[in-house]
Amino acid sequence: MAEDSDLERTEPASAKRLSMAREDGNIPRSRELSTFAVTMAGVSLLMVLGGKMASFLGDTMRHLLTFDQSTVQSTEPVLLRFKEAIFGALWQLAPFFAGLALVALFVPMLIGGWNLTLKAVGPNFGKLNPLPGIGRLFSLNSAAEGLKAILKSMLIGGIATWYIWRERGEIIGLLAMPLESGILKMTDMIIHTFFIVASAMILLVALDVPYQLWTYYKKLRMTKEEVKQEYKEAEGSPEVKGRIRQMQREAARKRMMQEVPKANVIVTNPTHFAVALKYDEGMRAPQVIAKGSLKLAEKIIDTGKDCRVPVMRSPSFARALYFNAELGEDIPAPLYAAAAQVLAYIFQLQQYQAVGGMAPVFPDKLEVPAELDPYSKRPQDSAPEESL
Repeated sequence: MAEDSDLERTEPASAKRLSMAREDGNIPRSRELSTFAVTMAGVSLLMVLGGKMASFLGDTMRHLLTFDQSTVQSTEPVLLRFKEAIFGALWQLAPFFAGLALVALFVPMLIGGWNLTLKAVGPNFGKLNPLPGIGRLFSLNSAAEGLKAILKSMLIGGIATWYIWRERGEIIGLLAMPLESGILKMTDMIIHTFFIVASAMILLVALDVPYQLWTYYKKLRMTKEEVKQEYKEAEGSPEVKGRIRQMQREAARKRMMQEVPKANVIVTNPTHFAVALKYDEGMRAPQVIAKGSLKLAEKIIDTGKDCRVPVMRSPSFARALYFNAELGEDIPAPLYAAAAQVLAYIFQLQQYQAVGGMAPVFPDKLEVPAELDPYSKRPQDSAPEESL
């Protein structure tokens, strides 16, 4: 499909896709980096340990090839000497091979890190299909690998040829040197040649490492549709999440409406906002147990009236409570004075309705800070508070 083509894979790989690739054993690697590191390590170890190893091997060969009469007449001493020589050689060569093994093991971590997985060695019958292999032969990656091989051959061959030509006089002079000193001199020249050639491979490493990283992340790019699908799988479908949020809001609204009959007073705007306040003895401050705007405000007012909860019209106080107080929490401290006026009026009104006496005076000037009422500067909101 066109949407799955490389031209459409414009999005970088997600963390999940990178993790899945690592689980499948797909991680960035650079052969040139490993080859360079192992070669340089081998040359460096030869320069440090080469003399000692050569001396030991020479002594071992002299010991093996020196025979006395008893050795000639019996094969057992020869086999014993051969066994000792092999174990001695392995012991002497152990640091060299251990160093190479450590370098070969740890250097790939520089661009890919550790990755222990069994999926990479599991059976994959898709690899038996020759068509993908034929396709890879004519891919951009194959062309790049071929160009890299040509460049490597030219670089290494050219530098080796240049160095040998430069040292041709020294090489010819080896013919006139004694055997032992000639061998030492030749060994020294070979090590230096390998060192120079290996150093030249830095150029290949500098080109190959960025290319391998670029190729790796390019292959893992995603289409916009894949990004959307992965997001849906990780976070859930937006439609389902929206439905869940709607159900949560409906459940919260239902619980809130069940609290309205417990309110002491409902403060309104008169119809745009409605806030139900509750205050019991022992509470630190009045709490908002329900609030809403427009249709929900009307529903709160109707429920309050049905349950004989006093409904008080106070636009600025209602707006201040609606915008600054949270459900189930105490009202803000700057509104304590206004709330005290309202609750005092409500309690006095209930007392008056129960036993009679002097009717309470409606508090038409509540102490509501202007900064808590977002509409306090509007001309239509400057009228006095309305009574019940």
